[in-house]
Amino acid sequence: MSASPFDPSPRGLLALPAARRSAYASLGELHALLGAAGLPAATATPGLLAEVDQHRAAIRDRLLLDLRPLSAVTLARYADGVLDAAGESGWRPPAGPDTDWSRVDWVTVRLLAICHLAAASRPHLR
Repeated sequence: MSASPFDPSPRGLLALPAARRSAYASLGELHALLGAAGLPAATATPGLLAEVDQHRAAIRDRLLLDLRPLSAVTLARYADGVLDAAGESGWRPPAGPDTDWSRVDWVTVRLLAICHLAAASRPHLR
């Protein structure tokens, strides 16, 4: 069994229960929006999986560089920021079962990486 990427510090998993519940709800919504279809597609598409892995590393580095622990709360906040900026630019998530996951955009790959990080500690999000 692999270790959770989430920091068990007071600013990590031990955040206020309401903040954790909100973060898990937000990450669950993201999983329903993209992760449920995109993560299996990434596993089946080597190029996409490599991109998701690169984005996962970049997200970890970004959060740690900002001295924020990798927790569900910080990950959900980061995802909200990506979604807000993408929405302002007109981004829309890929829709439908006919999505060509080998040709998705940067935002979609970034959000899939967030889903992958969240799924590492919340097995029901796989």
